[in-house]
Amino acid sequence: MAIKRYIADADTTITNAFKANLTTRGTGSNMGQSDILEVFSIFAQENTTSSELERILIKFPAVGTSTGYISYDREQGNIPASGSVSFYLRMFNAKQSQTVPKDFNLVVSAVSQSWQEGLGLDMEEYSDADEANWIYASDTKVQASASITVHDYDNVDETLHFTGTNSNYEFIAKNPADGVNQFDIGTSNSECATNIKEMINASASSDFSASVASAVVTVYAAAAGTEANVNSLSSSLVDFATVTGSEAGSSALFAGGANFTAWATEGGDYYSDSSSSFTAYFDTGFEDMELNITPLVEQWISSSVADRKENYGVGIRLSSTEEDASNSYYTKKFFARGSQFFFRRPYIEARWDSSKKDNRGSFYYSSSLAPAADNLNTVYLYNYVRGQLKNIPAIGTGSIYVSIYSGSSANSAPYGSKLELSIGGDVVETDLFNVTGGYVETGVYSASYAFTGSTSLTRIFDVWHSASVEYFTGTINPQSLTQGWPGHAFNPSQQYVSKISNLRPTYSNSNTTARFRLYSRKKDWSPNIYTVASVSAPIDLVEDAYYRVYRVNDNLDVIPYGTGSTNHTRMSYDVSGSYFDLDMSLLEPDNTYAIKFIYYLNNQYAEQTEKFKFKVEKV
Repeated sequence: MAIKRYIADADTTITNAFKANLTTRGTGSNMGQSDILEVFSIFAQENTTSSELERILIKFPAVGTSTGYISYDREQGNIPASGSVSFYLRMFNAKQSQTVPKDFNLVVSAVSQSWQEGLGLDMEEYSDADEANWIYASDTKVQASASITVHDYDNVDETLHFTGTNSNYEFIAKNPADGVNQFDIGTSNSECATNIKEMINASASSDFSASVASAVVTVYAAAAGTEANVNSLSSSLVDFATVTGSEAGSSALFAGGANFTAWATEGGDYYSDSSSSFTAYFDTGFEDMELNITPLVEQWISSSVADRKENYGVGIRLSSTEEDASNSYYTKKFFARGSQFFFRRPYIEARWDSSKKDNRGSFYYSSSLAPAADNLNTVYLYNYVRGQLKNIPAIGTGSIYVSIYSGSSANSAPYGSKLELSIGGDVVETDLFNVTGGYVETGVYSASYAFTGSTSLTRIFDVWHSASVEYFTGTINPQSLTQGWPGHAFNPSQQYVSKISNLRPTYSNSNTTARFRLYSRKKDWSPNIYTVASVSAPIDLVEDAYYRVYRVNDNLDVIPYGTGSTNHTRMSYDVSGSYFDLDMSLLEPDNTYAIKFIYYLNNQYAEQTEKFKFKVEKV
């Protein structure tokens, strides 16, 4: 399974647009419960220079310690390590009757502070006041504060005076301290500041708390909100310490206390660096958004504190060029997370190539007709314990060795000495008798090598081992690269018959993963009577096969073909044929779906005619 989707867990639209009276702006309005998200820029509606903007805020479950979070899936190995997976922001156009902009850019930037989704709904009159909105990020109260900057610590017998909500305090500087509410000035400005901080936290904690950075002490009112701005702080001598709050000097009122957390910049606070900001271009304006935001997601879930950005989601807005333009761009609408349309809700999609190309059933001798890469065969070991894949305890995630043997006279078991191999793949010059295999994922190991042994060998044996312990012995039937194509004087047109051999009529959507097995053979296979009676139909592996899942009633692509750079719907194969895993929780229940396949043959994609239907039910 090479797709994981993370549906948005908060979204809203914020605006500074005028209400219907063209006098009052809707800057306090919130649209957090709307099933639509909207972006626009309207120029000269109220007067010849007026500008009105609307932006989107949206957040995804990136960091958490339970299922459904990107960081949790990374820790559990459900998605690959950084560098092996891409994250795409997917948002879906909402058709509407208003004018749609064209030839424009939307900027998607990481939000730099927390915000609340809000309970607003009205996108017409902007009548629902709540947070987040154009001015405020949340209704979280903010503590008022003032600061003390120590300039001349050895001015002894100086006094700091606090007027708190409940009490008044005086702290006296002494060298050394020798009484109640007296603090040692120390031996430097910064040490004096540290002593002041400790005195405040020890003696005035019911009204104040303090922190220190170098010689600056920041004092916070214990009670958050606007009422804390009445607190005051003064120094008896400005040469000893400057006090800064609503003014600077020997005394000041506390400042900054608020009943709401305001954006530092109206319209939202965003990171603008290249790893946090991305641009999506829209030609007609009716397009969906599909934007690679991998660098940002990796920062959200990074285990390194230095590299990590807090996950406050992203803001989506027109580029500064369009927002500042002397013409209007209105209105681009997307479906929100509350939409009734299951597949139109915004999400982050993790994509990676999880295909395993196990050549045990398509193992070829080396040939001068093939490039070096095509002469390599990769074989796998799947270590199942009580029906579950488990790492081999002595190997863990380390290296495992594979040795190749010819068979006994009955060709039923390894015989004789290890066969010498050629350099290439996982075979190195210093050890031509062992392939150094490696860890793929839990319980799965692989090894790649070329085989140049005698073509008279119809069977070889791969023995997987550590230095002294053998874990598994497999069998391989090598074949020539030209086998099955007796002539080379023509350009064959390959056509296949395809069938899902284990397809069921119904599946549950209850977080279950189903494995689909694909049987394929060349269309021109024509067995004689003896072959039909004695041999199973052959499997002709297609090494580059991809799947698509769509909803039958409207042909909606639920999972489009994932080719190109991510190859996230490329199928795996082994000795039993091709297969892929599908997370049924991606599909809306009580619907019928179909699977189709596309094969990459002769340097082009060829969609197969067959389609395979199944229904998903809710359990």
